[in-house]
Amino acid sequence: MNTKSIKAVEEIICACSGTTKAKVQSLISQGFDIDIISRKTGAVSGCGGCEWDIAELIRLFSKVNDQVD
Repeated sequence: MNTKSIKAVEEIICACSGTTKAKVQSLISQGFDIDIISRKTGAVSGCGGCEWDIAELIRLFSKVNDQVD
């Protein structure tokens, strides 16, 4: 894994809870929606600044899954 890949995995998507993008992607891949992701990580429950980023990840992941099916 190169440095750029490591940084992408460790990227913080929610500064309030310290939730990483990788954690959110993992939860999305398990089929969780934004409400459950929030309960499991604390994301979206602070300032709410990450809500749009997480919603976009869910949208993108859904789009990829639709193309695979």
